[in-house]
Amino acid sequence: MSEAPKKLYIKTYGCQMNVYDSERMAEAMGGQGYEQVDSPEGADMILLNTCHIREKAAEKVYSELGRYKGLKAANPDLKIGVAGCVAQAEGAEIMRRQPLVDLVVGPQSYHRLPELERQTRGGGKAMDTDFPEEMKFDHLPSRPKPRRGPTAFLTVQEGCDKFCAFCVVPYTRGAEVSRPVSRILREAEGLVEQGVREITLLGQNVNAYHGEEAGHSWGLARLIRRLAEVDGLERIRFTTSHPNDMEDDLIAAHGDCAKLMPYLHLPVQSGSDRILKRMNRSHTAEHYLRLVERIREARPDILMSGDFIVGFPEETEADFQATLDLVEEVTYGQCYSFKYSARPGTPAAERPLVDPDEADDRLRRLQDLLTRQQRSVQDAMVGREVGVLFEKAGRLDGQMVGKSDHLHAVHVACDLPVGTLARVRIVESGPNSLAGVLI
Repeated sequence: MSEAPKKLYIKTYGCQMNVYDSERMAEAMGGQGYEQVDSPEGADMILLNTCHIREKAAEKVYSELGRYKGLKAANPDLKIGVAGCVAQAEGAEIMRRQPLVDLVVGPQSYHRLPELERQTRGGGKAMDTDFPEEMKFDHLPSRPKPRRGPTAFLTVQEGCDKFCAFCVVPYTRGAEVSRPVSRILREAEGLVEQGVREITLLGQNVNAYHGEEAGHSWGLARLIRRLAEVDGLERIRFTTSHPNDMEDDLIAAHGDCAKLMPYLHLPVQSGSDRILKRMNRSHTAEHYLRLVERIREARPDILMSGDFIVGFPEETEADFQATLDLVEEVTYGQCYSFKYSARPGTPAAERPLVDPDEADDRLRRLQDLLTRQQRSVQDAMVGREVGVLFEKAGRLDGQMVGKSDHLHAVHVACDLPVGTLARVRIVESGPNSLAGVLI
């Protein structure tokens, strides 16, 4: 009789790339007889795939680990691992502070999970937070595991060479590396064979992509145009971009590639040139605004999204007002905004902080403006016809939910199968979603 599969529970924190990485970890451990489950209770292995971007990220991981003490006591053979960017940053400190952890693996080494798991058998400990010379993707299956749902993430680029003063990514993910074109195409084709109709290309600086094919370097725009030729792939998105890597051909692709959706996440972080320089962003507010202008010339209906940090060290009220001015000029359909919090080891961590109450007030004022803009952009969709890719049943009977071309959630009274791409007329704008009727 065949041995029953062991149970693997993965908890994923943070970005979309971590979601993708968790899927690949599950694939790697699947070859060792592990089957992914939705609860840590009864699991034979627990993996926390961590993110170091948010405030107090490491403490949240330690808190989560504390919840597993009872599970470990009840099952001494339970393996507990910490992966991702907190693992890379904290290393052996994780095992010292929380002895129940059996293995620690950084985001560039998770292809070694099966070997590390074997090292933990019999009570051993295992850790790998190196930056290996070989790409982890070369050690993973080129065909994705069976999946459900019409959308998928696909990592094409990792790491960052920008060294923004507030960011840990260059230290936890390493230098910029791009996957070969052929491997991306094989993975995309495999996803489409399984029913995926929309793929989001991922990278810390995804528009810095420069992959190799037959001895030639491909930029992101060329990769997108090649993916658009894949039969059955109907939608392409990408995130996250850096303004300095928005090349002319990528801007043009938004206008001439029908499968590239009219949504662009383009973080700016601040509207003050003085603060941008202190952040080491290597661009000015004017450069960003002219870039947005060119993108909208190529695709007038594009929805812009962005990231902002308020209360960065030495930010004055005048600097903050420059941020509000930039937001007013751009008009964002979606945005992410945060109060600055120091990351150990980054240049900005050594600088004096803005008064916390003042930073809180600035964040509130910025978010009020962004919320008004988001609602205005969403309300303007009423009466328009959009494409909607239906992803799941809605909360109401006879209702389906999907994403529009512009990434808005849309509710429609219909019984179309999951994965259907249909034209919809928007008839109502709610707080966080739209309602429509089939055309």
